[in-house]
Amino acid sequence: MSQNLWMSVFSLSLSMFAFTAQSQPTDFPNKAVRIVVPFPAGGATDITARVVAEKLSSKWGQPVVIDNKAGAGGNVGSDWVAKSAPDGYNIVLGVTGSHAINLSLYKKMPYHPINDFEPLSQATIYPNAIVVNPQVPANNLAELIALLKKEPGKLSYGSDGNGTASHLGMEVLKYKANFQLTHIPYRGSAPMITDLLGGTLMVGITGLPAVQPHLKAGKLKMIAITTAQRAPGTPDYKTVAEQGVANFNAAPWAGFFAPKGTPRPVVDKLAKDIAEALKQPDVVQKMNELGSTVVGNRPDEFRAFLNQQIEMWAEGVRISGATVD
Repeated sequence: MSQNLWMSVFSLSLSMFAFTAQSQPTDFPNKAVRIVVPFPAGGATDITARVVAEKLSSKWGQPVVIDNKAGAGGNVGSDWVAKSAPDGYNIVLGVTGSHAINLSLYKKMPYHPINDFEPLSQATIYPNAIVVNPQVPANNLAELIALLKKEPGKLSYGSDGNGTASHLGMEVLKYKANFQLTHIPYRGSAPMITDLLGGTLMVGITGLPAVQPHLKAGKLKMIAITTAQRAPGTPDYKTVAEQGVANFNAAPWAGFFAPKGTPRPVVDKLAKDIAEALKQPDVVQKMNELGSTVVGNRPDEFRAFLNQQIEMWAEGVRISGATVD
């Protein structure tokens, strides 16, 4: 056999080996998997991650640990995962801010929300909730807006942070309903809720799952939720749209991402197992009770959703005038 023929056979064998290696089922995971939550513990994203992590750990027989890496509206934790080894052992539960809003908000992003990740599955969509301390003499959106117009500058509102879905949602509401309310950005929902409960902050907007326990306990009052429709687990909470601000819809979401270049068998397994975990009846019930709606879609569906969200929230950034240098 000629040398050229030997080389051709050898090259073909290598190609077939590579194809087979990519096609065969993976033994992933065979060690601990890290889910990075790019916000402090206690918020809606953190709650969702911990519920899913418990199910995945049980299915895989491996630890699934939560690592809260907060900062820069979700950029710190997301960037850490984007630059980690593309082997599936570090994934991030990205959110509206980190994987849609920030591309328009930040002049220079350390990563691209789609190009530097493998979208796995959208986890949830949930309302932001506009809530007030019980001392505020308002029980619905109309009463709150009337109070703010009567006494402009008296009250401030807290959000999950500058440029987050909660911040932009309230700024768009201010624009549409024509009222003034000073913004105080927090580093996530947990510290803001602490100030709301303590009475040093009177108005807040954050993910419904994070404030739901305090609403049930009567420690906060619900004003409105920001989804187009009422949440399935909390049908008594009225939307902004049905309280007089037509077509208002500013619903945040969360979804799982792996670093770009993660092998396809690992991506497929992660996506499948995450979606299955999300759709287990007790998880659906838990999320509904907290105010979230489970999605659990395929990577291609999630990618299409991401493209739409990037365009939508770019308009919110424009209306708000928000920017981060």
